[in-house]
Amino acid sequence: MATNYVLIIAIVILVACGTVLVLERSLSRILVGFVMLGNGVNLTYLVASGPAGGAPIIGAGDDSTMTDPLPQAMVLTAIVITLGVTAFGLALAYRAWQLTGHDDVQDDVEDDLVRRRADLDHTSATFDDLEAGVPDEEGEDLPTPSIAVTDDELSEQLAAEDLAEERAATRSQWVGPGEPDDSASGRHTGEGTDTNGEVR
Repeated sequence: MATNYVLIIAIVILVACGTVLVLERSLSRILVGFVMLGNGVNLTYLVASGPAGGAPIIGAGDDSTMTDPLPQAMVLTAIVITLGVTAFGLALAYRAWQLTGHDDVQDDVEDDLVRRRADLDHTSATFDDLEAGVPDEEGEDLPTPSIAVTDDELSEQLAAEDLAEERAATRSQWVGPGEPDDSASGRHTGEGTDTNGEVR
C-alpha cells in the first residue's frame, strides 16, 4: 500500500492546530480546535483503511479487492457526533456572550474552593507529612488524617476575606494620604475625608 504523505502532513497540521486551539480560553477557539481535531482523526481513519477498492458487498466481486467498511462507518459516526457537539458548543458560546459580553471560559468556583481547602490543610497545625512518615512530635505516632476545616467553615472564611477586601477598597477611597487608618483598631468614627480632602 502506497502511503499518501500529503494526507499524513494534513493530519499532523490539523491535530497540532486543534490541540493548541482547544487549550485556549475562548469558547469559539475551542470549538474550531475541536472540529480540526475531529477532521484530523477522520483523515487518520481514511489513511489507515488502505487504498480505495470495490464496494463492500458480499457476492458482488472478489473479497480481496473490497474496501474495508469499518473505517468508513466509524468516520460517518464521528461526523455526526462532531456536528452535535459543535452545535452544543455554539449554543454555549452564544449564551456566554449574552450573559458576560465575551465567550471566555470562566474559572470554576468549586475548583478554587478545593485548592484553598488544600492550602489550609497543608498549613494547619494538625498537618503532618504522611508520605515521608514524619510525626508531629518526637516519639509520637502519626495521627489519623483528618480534614482541618469543614465546607461551612471554609465558606465563612472565604466570605470574610471577600468582605475585608471590599471594606479595604472602600476605605482607601475615603482616607486621605496623611491620615491614620482606624481599620486596625476597629474604630469607625463615621467621619472621614474623600480623595479631595473634603469631610464627608
